[in-house]
Amino acid sequence: MNPTSSPAAALPGSSLDAARRRRELEQLGEGTTVDVLVVGLGATGAGAALDAATRGLSVAAIDAHDLAFGTSRWSSKLIHGGLRYLASGQLDVAHESAVERGILMERTAPHLVRAQPFVLPLTPLVSPAQATLARAGFLAGDMLRLAARTSRRTLPRPRTLSAVETRHLAPALRSTGLRGGLLSWDGQLADDARLVTAIARTAAAHGARVLTRTRALELHRDGALVRDETTGQELTIRARAVVNATGVWAGGLVDDIRLRPSRGTHLVLRSEDLGRLSAGLHIPIPGETNRFVLVLPQGDGRVYVGLTDEPVDGDIPDVPEVPETDIGFLLDVLGSALDVTVQRADVVGAFAGLRPLLDTSGDGGRTADISRKHAVLTSPDGVVTVVGGKLTTYRRMAQDAVDAAVAASGLDAGPCRTASLPLVGAARPRTLAGLDAPTRLVRRYGSEAPAVHALGLADPALAEPVVPGHPVTGAELLWAVRHEGALDTGDLLDRRTRVGLVPEDRAKAERAAREVLARTE
Repeated sequence: MNPTSSPAAALPGSSLDAARRRRELEQLGEGTTVDVLVVGLGATGAGAALDAATRGLSVAAIDAHDLAFGTSRWSSKLIHGGLRYLASGQLDVAHESAVERGILMERTAPHLVRAQPFVLPLTPLVSPAQATLARAGFLAGDMLRLAARTSRRTLPRPRTLSAVETRHLAPALRSTGLRGGLLSWDGQLADDARLVTAIARTAAAHGARVLTRTRALELHRDGALVRDETTGQELTIRARAVVNATGVWAGGLVDDIRLRPSRGTHLVLRSEDLGRLSAGLHIPIPGETNRFVLVLPQGDGRVYVGLTDEPVDGDIPDVPEVPETDIGFLLDVLGSALDVTVQRADVVGAFAGLRPLLDTSGDGGRTADISRKHAVLTSPDGVVTVVGGKLTTYRRMAQDAVDAAVAASGLDAGPCRTASLPLVGAARPRTLAGLDAPTRLVRRYGSEAPAVHALGLADPALAEPVVPGHPVTGAELLWAVRHEGALDTGDLLDRRTRVGLVPEDRAKAERAAREVLARTE
């Protein structure tokens, strides 16, 4: 099923703003009981809110900070087909990933996810045996695509490249000893935080109360004690079922949740430092048979390089720090395949996310070896917690969590509808191609792109970039405040747009963000 010609963006009630937040929080504080309370507004939590709301349940979804404040915004911005899991024998996880990738690319979010070519360069560090294994893996990945019923038009066939073709797609590769390359395809997400925003707004369009800056202090079978972080006021939200979707922080709200967080670090480089890249790169990590460093051109003058997989002990920070050891590791692997020298000074930004991996072994082994399969756990007092998994499979995680909540609380709910429900902004490819708006906006806002573009046409000052050399405009910031629930400069620069991934750019954009907030007060 493709998105309809009347996309989800046209649904009434999808806009989030400060006034709506205040009104809906007041209603809950006055004693309104909802069927489902979801705690956490990352991809899985927002997905659970959407799933429950579209089953006919009343829903409140809260987060202590903002939409996509946690791990969901720190991903590689890829919708993976599960090839890595196939190689490690996790056939169920691999198939689930391929199915969910197809759903996002062809049904629910074709405006946000598009096919991205990747080249694995066959350098002297890649032996003929390793090349044969990788080639077989990509062909197996294509079989996964077929098993998931994803069209060949959506994801082309993998193939072998000559050295000339490989260098044409990635001129920065070292030519000495280059035997060619392996071309494969996967789903690239325009922006992980924008996906979460689209999910949350679609949930709101179906009646969910989506409340940021609302911190859960205690969870119970029949609701939660929460605090409005904008006022400090505490109140009780009453609910018939509670879903804990707080990721790496899940154990702080529900006892006996054992997690082994894993840090995934990415670097941010300027595109000019790597030259023209027509494809992403898979650069093999020396000494590893099935791990790669990814080079990910973003189309906005930036390139991401990642990622690591390192265990994290101790307290969980709100925003993880990036250690210099991670930066050095990624630069070393990058240098093993490139003809250009990328130095520490060329790293203009870095970010790290913490994967909420379920600790089932207790043996202290590598987090890279822990399964990415998600788990849904119901506590003795009936609180449902969902952990593990990954961004690609958020929708299935949400479905399983809501199934468990419905069963635990005996709710009268319809079947899951989210596998065929277009998100806000989704439309058929032909419709998206015909929109009267810049291509970049269409890839980030879908069918809403003309409305965003119109703000700049009506006020030329809003059409100007908020940072010289970066494409984000004031119109996008204004749209975020009016329709996407942005409440402060952090929401605007770090999550509704990704200007903040480069600290220097963020500092330059602060004034524009404050001006937009001032004009909407």
